[in-house]
Amino acid sequence: MTGRSIFLAALTALAVSAPAMAQDVQVAPLAAPDLFSTGARDTGVTTDLWRGASGQTARTVLPLLAAKPLSPAAQALARRILATGGSGPEDAGRDAGVAGARISALIAQGGVKDAAVILSRTTGLEQDPVLAQAGAEAALLSGDAEGACAISDRLVAGREAVYWLRLRAYCQLKAGNAGAAQLTFDLAQSQARDAVYGRLMGAKLAGAGDPGAPSLRSGLDYALTRDLGLPTTGPAAPAVAAALAASPAVEATWTIEGGPGPVKAAMAALAAGDLKTAQTMRAGLISDAIPGATITDLALLDALLAAAAGKADPQTLDRLIERGATADPKTWARAQQAAIILAALGAPMSVQARGQFAGFTAGEAKAPAARAFALDIAGAEKLQGETALLALWISADAGVVGPAAGDRARIIRALKAAGLEADARAFALEGLLAVR
Repeated sequence: MTGRSIFLAALTALAVSAPAMAQDVQVAPLAAPDLFSTGARDTGVTTDLWRGASGQTARTVLPLLAAKPLSPAAQALARRILATGGSGPEDAGRDAGVAGARISALIAQGGVKDAAVILSRTTGLEQDPVLAQAGAEAALLSGDAEGACAISDRLVAGREAVYWLRLRAYCQLKAGNAGAAQLTFDLAQSQARDAVYGRLMGAKLAGAGDPGAPSLRSGLDYALTRDLGLPTTGPAAPAVAAALAASPAVEATWTIEGGPGPVKAAMAALAAGDLKTAQTMRAGLISDAIPGATITDLALLDALLAAAAGKADPQTLDRLIERGATADPKTWARAQQAAIILAALGAPMSVQARGQFAGFTAGEAKAPAARAFALDIAGAEKLQGETALLALWISADAGVVGPAAGDRARIIRALKAAGLEADARAFALEGLLAVR
């Protein structure tokens, strides 16, 4: 057979087989988009953040983060993981309610701009009231009242909830429909009376009178406060504070007094995130007699410097353990707690130090044993999202002061093991600053 004959035969065979091949092709429907896949920025965390994470844990923890205040280190961790894009936790990635809880938590912990970025890339907000409320709050905090009102108008379910009644009254008045706004306002107040919203919205409806003090509890309160020409200063919810900040914080920082004495001044610099200045100040402390400082204070400063730099410092750890083993009531508790925290970062101990360390009694844990055990497992298996959620669960129960030293040490070890080293250092800094 010639080359041309072979070519024609091949074409004929292909033509005959093509219909049969076409019959075997099946068109599969596209899967619904994962609502966690959209991120806000490069957070330094990979897109497989939620690999192996429990959907049940996410459903439990995310609403807590939207409702409870956290310490600065926990806030920074929450902002980091919630702003990261990636396929969501097990069976929760396509749950609009869980996605809404993620955005609400991000807003509540100061990630307003990150939330706005995610929401701008998310379709179907109006299909779920939780996700829609997160979108409306983000819009209000960003000064986009029209955007919030548009979400309210398109809302499919849950329109009778008090939040939407309050926002609808505000939007109706913004649109010039004062009569409808008054009726909706009255309905909202009869359903769940709120004195703060009542006086602010009441003054806006009346167009006159004293609205009283400003309120910065939420996006809607912030919008009313601004519309009424009230000062946007004073105590504010983290979400509102972030909206008001010229440069919203990404990493954790703390504010402490810088004196008296050079040791405390160096600690204050570290708290503000200025490691270089603190290192320079420490280099100048070569005298045995440092004004306003004890041997323990200096060891605490060295521990803070080691934690901030991510440095394993066995000498400093040994000094803290030695101070913690003394009977001095002014020294041992602080030194023991600091030693527990620094050890959690992985600083090695001498044989003698391990024996002394094992007898420490300060810094007992408060979290349930099962939760702490789950945290250990998640960290060891490098499940970053699961580790972060469990750390934040413990932190939410602890409040703005942060976890107890024993719980904090477990969190630090788990975060470090999971690869979230920057957050582990932040928790260590925070804990050491608390016992300074």
